[in-house]
Amino acid sequence: MTMKFREQGPALLNGLIAVLISYAGPLVIVLQAAQAAQFSAAQTASWIWAISLGSGLSGLWLSWRLRMPIITAWSTPGAALLLASLPGLPFAEAVGGFVMANALILLLALTGLFDRLMAWLPKPLAAAMLAGILLRFGLKLFTVLQDEPSLVLAMLLAYLLARRLQPRYAIAWVLATGLALCAGRGQLALGGLSLQLAEPLWTTPRFTLHAFSNLALPLALVTLSGQHVPGLAVLKNEGYAPPARSIVGGTALVSLLLAPFGAHAINPAAITAAICTGPQSHPDPRQRWVAGLSCGACYLLIGCFGATLAALFAALPAALMAALAGLALLAAIAGGLSGAMAEEPQREAALVTLLATASGLSLGGLSAAFWGLVLGLATHLILRAKRLPALPAWRAQSKSAL
Repeated sequence: MTMKFREQGPALLNGLIAVLISYAGPLVIVLQAAQAAQFSAAQTASWIWAISLGSGLSGLWLSWRLRMPIITAWSTPGAALLLASLPGLPFAEAVGGFVMANALILLLALTGLFDRLMAWLPKPLAAAMLAGILLRFGLKLFTVLQDEPSLVLAMLLAYLLARRLQPRYAIAWVLATGLALCAGRGQLALGGLSLQLAEPLWTTPRFTLHAFSNLALPLALVTLSGQHVPGLAVLKNEGYAPPARSIVGGTALVSLLLAPFGAHAINPAAITAAICTGPQSHPDPRQRWVAGLSCGACYLLIGCFGATLAALFAALPAALMAALAGLALLAAIAGGLSGAMAEEPQREAALVTLLATASGLSLGGLSAAFWGLVLGLATHLILRAKRLPALPAWRAQSKSAL
């Protein structure tokens, strides 16, 4: 028994590290979205509890059932999308949007339309929409640089050095650096913090066309293309054969059940999954599923204190939060830009999607992500449509006579 525990030690540790990185990086985006939407402390704590519980339960069940290291988490690009979509939207309508988005994903999974949709939607356009949503976070990193140059430059330097020496733990080093500097300056208001269990807050969903077009549809598309596809790809790269229907459907079902408590989307992780799915967890791929169990259990344990987590991050300086979010998303932004420009015939359509999404365009009450995808698809259809058939001979002659 002791020998088995020692063998599984790295897998158990990697599961914990993956969870800590999720809370140090992607959770920041969720908190910024909640702040932009002016959600109450109770609503924010319930949101954190719901996405933590969903990530823990789905990861535990899928890892146990499939005997694979299925690492699940909340949708980071989805949370970034909410930063622009949630302001001005009542919480009940936001919850209605979460329900509709996850119901749509579940429907696509159960009917087998997931693969068809991903095949029909040009990959560069999906990548461009993702990059456009995330781009503002990268720009914000350099916006706050002029306000807090020493703090942001130190965090940037920590990120670059960690990316060279310990790339998997880069965000953890960035957070530690930022906290140390702020503590030395006396900028951490942590005196009033106390350990509090989260209290789930039920909100009856309100379904509106505005919430569907501005929130549900873009959230479903960006979660499918920006999280499910790369998340499944990570498993395939390690030699696994993940059943897409079970994983996509399972996470969507959990998200749907927890949406009234604030869960926007649960999905296979991509960045943190790489920590748990490779040889560093266990030399034998058949034993790495223990990392999925460890990750799920840690989500459940830490997520129970959602109110404390919300209060902790709220006490941190705004510049630290903005810099942390920007650095945490650099890899995702780079991946989106690379995917958007990868296919030369699709570059113009992808560029239209990217610019329209990043611009913050809002027409007819519809969000920039929606219009970016619509305008990108229109550009794709116009530029890639088959040539019109040649004019009949008699019409060609009449035109030449004129």
